[in-house]
Amino acid sequence: MTIDERMGKIVQRRLGYTDEEIQAFMADPRNQDVLAKAPDLLSKTIVIEVVESHGCNSQHQAGDRLYFDGAGNLLTTLCPKRICVYALSAAEKLIFAANELLYAGVDPNEMRFKRAGCFDVGLKCGGWGHIVMELKVEERQE
Repeated sequence: MTIDERMGKIVQRRLGYTDEEIQAFMADPRNQDVLAKAPDLLSKTIVIEVVESHGCNSQHQAGDRLYFDGAGNLLTTLCPKRICVYALSAAEKLIFAANELLYAGVDPNEMRFKRAGCFDVGLKCGGWGHIVMELKVEERQE
């Protein structure tokens, strides 16, 4: 799919690019490919669910869910009031992998390694606590 000039103008406004910058952006075939897949990406919600938790200072519990749009933006109104930055750091890698799979036309729910944990190693190993999270990608609910 070829991205038209109208889409280029939308991207230019959104990213605050100069005319020269948008020309460079649009000349990159990878950007064209990502923009062509944007509608599919925008129809997804990325969910990171806590599947294990022990000793978490931020009080994350199994069943807590963090919601992101298909582009990886945190949907704060759907999330717990407190979110540990270290949980977000671990979630970021899963979200990046999911995006890359979506761009490649592969269902990210088929990812083999879709769990990650915060870097706190837990009490037994000299830390405080530890959580494990799992990624899944759902169709966006209106």
